[in-house]
Amino acid sequence: MIDPRDALRRAALPPSTSWPVVPPIMPSVVYASEDPDALDRQYAEGTGYTYAREGHPNADSLAARIDALEGATGGIVTGSGMAAVGVALLGALKAGDHVVGGDQLYGRSLKLLRDDLPLLGIATTLADPTDAAAIRAAIRPQTRMILVEVISNPTIRVADMAGIVAVAREAGVLLAVDNTFTTPRLYQPLVQGADIVIHSVTKLLAGHSDATLGYVAARDPKLAQRIRVASVTWGMTASPFDCWLAERGLFSFDLRLARAEQNARTLADALAGMAGVARVIHPGRPDHPDHNRVSALLGGRAGNMFSFELSGGRAAANAFTRAAQGIAFAPTLGDVSTTISHPASSSHRLVPPTARVAAGIGEGFFRVSTGIEDPDALIAAFQAGAQAADSVG
Repeated sequence: MIDPRDALRRAALPPSTSWPVVPPIMPSVVYASEDPDALDRQYAEGTGYTYAREGHPNADSLAARIDALEGATGGIVTGSGMAAVGVALLGALKAGDHVVGGDQLYGRSLKLLRDDLPLLGIATTLADPTDAAAIRAAIRPQTRMILVEVISNPTIRVADMAGIVAVAREAGVLLAVDNTFTTPRLYQPLVQGADIVIHSVTKLLAGHSDATLGYVAARDPKLAQRIRVASVTWGMTASPFDCWLAERGLFSFDLRLARAEQNARTLADALAGMAGVARVIHPGRPDHPDHNRVSALLGGRAGNMFSFELSGGRAAANAFTRAAQGIAFAPTLGDVSTTISHPASSSHRLVPPTARVAAGIGEGFFRVSTGIEDPDALIAAFQAGAQAADSVG
């Protein structure tokens, strides 16, 4: 019985001999300790919870599941994928250091390297990740890190991961890998020799476009601790509810990925034969420039992401999105439904136009995140879009 005088006082959960099948949401921002000595022990030993910015059960539960997928230990969940990229850099670098980044990274990652790291006294150089020799040539005595994506967003080029791992080891620099597109089911960076793995959990891992989260793990425990401290200090806090949603999404991750990957192959092949489509960029297709590499790197798999370009530029792009009914035009990926994005007006809008064009991102360029729908329905929707685009072009 609760004393009426204490009805509004906080108390522990009722005792039970059973347990919930679904992980509970723990939204508490604060955690009570027995006394100051107990709190001191918690901080000294790194056990328990104190304040949600410093960690909470839902974040730790989700991180442990992604750790298991990635072959990692001690990973942390952050408030977004870019928070994960940012905190990896903040934890590993200092003023005077130099970073070599892939020149076809996600648009915000490019902006971070080009515009923001120099404000902190950290120099950057961009190089082609499909050519390990180009990465090697960009390394300086001050280089501390190489940052690449396995499959680039949105140009769908495949990095020479074996070569880059060797370059990083030869130079004695950290290798950080954004594994968002490939996911740990296709590639495990830490297992293959990288030092840091990064995810936008928002995307394929969570998979339902309703949680914004990131993840980062480091091989070296000391580096992992620096990244964790940077995350707490800079307030890269993940929402308990978003963590709960993402953990729920992980339970169907393998099924979703397999179906979406199959749909991507089917849709890319169908799109390649449609009028008004100038090119289709899917690493599983024999005409992809990195087809042989991706087959060896990912064991014959190719993921659910591909890109294509319309012949008619921006006018054709507008016509396509209007006519492809049922296909969400949105700057996101990894949903259960197929989405298309237009990098020139979204992810890469802050990248200088000349740099976009040099990367092959024109006004008719689209990125496709394939979902789990019926493949015939997807083909019909894309056919309607292509016909509308071709009529404009």
